[in-house]
Amino acid sequence: MHISSTRGELEEKNRPSRAPEPIEEWIEERLEVPGTPRRDVERTRAPYVLPGDVAAELRRAFVGTAHAREKLVETMTRAAEAYDRHRYEEALRLARGVVDAVPGVAAARELLGLAAYRAERWNLAKANLRAHFAITGDPEHLAKVMDCDRAHRRFRAVATTFEELEDAEAGADELAEGRIVMGASLADQGKYAEAIELLTRAGGAKVLRNPSFRHIRLWYALGDVYDRAGDVGSARELFARVVLAEPEAYDAAARLAELGPLRSPKNRPRRSTPVSKKKFQP
Repeated sequence: MHISSTRGELEEKNRPSRAPEPIEEWIEERLEVPGTPRRDVERTRAPYVLPGDVAAELRRAFVGTAHAREKLVETMTRAAEAYDRHRYEEALRLARGVVDAVPGVAAARELLGLAAYRAERWNLAKANLRAHFAITGDPEHLAKVMDCDRAHRRFRAVATTFEELEDAEAGADELAEGRIVMGASLADQGKYAEAIELLTRAGGAKVLRNPSFRHIRLWYALGDVYDRAGDVGSARELFARVVLAEPEAYDAAARLAELGPLRSPKNRPRRSTPVSKKKFQP
């Protein structure tokens, strides 16, 4: 409450103030966590490069200016990159422009057909994959052509293409894909015995210690036909093989759990809904 001061204190306050000490220089230190990229390092993605033979074929087939030719190669590159990144609608749109410009290039037809197939544009996929086969004679995608006809329940066309695939001297994988689609087509028509016989002759009933991806697909396809036919025991056995060999394959684990404990086939109604195409695409 009582403030008093001496003259000496007043004189001390009236003296000019001393210059402040210089502020120490601050050094910013960042804690670097192992395994994390530094901010000053610019992360760049390697540009997508179209195969040289495909680019050369596009340039030879295109009739136009050099600038337009290079733009076409660039569009094909973007379409291929979009397909590899599972952007099928974008790949379809870009590849369609390339096919309109150079309809005789097999690679463009193949890319458009595959993108349309993944986007479930069955008619467009069939037309372009057929064109690819006509240009190259390679039966690699004929099973997908069969699947496009199966999606529209054109069972006679499926059988015709399957005969064509067998006559084309296709490889083991291509033949297996064709037999899988043909077996599913027969099952769609209620011809379970014929479908089982076809897939069994293709190796779907073989017990293998180290199965290939082809055999896993055959097991799943045959198990699906048995399940739709009402044979629970055989379906369980085949789905169990698939899960043992590849636990994440399709929906085999869910199908196996759905079947439940073993029951008499005649007491279980037949499965009327075919296997989902998205879970079982070639």
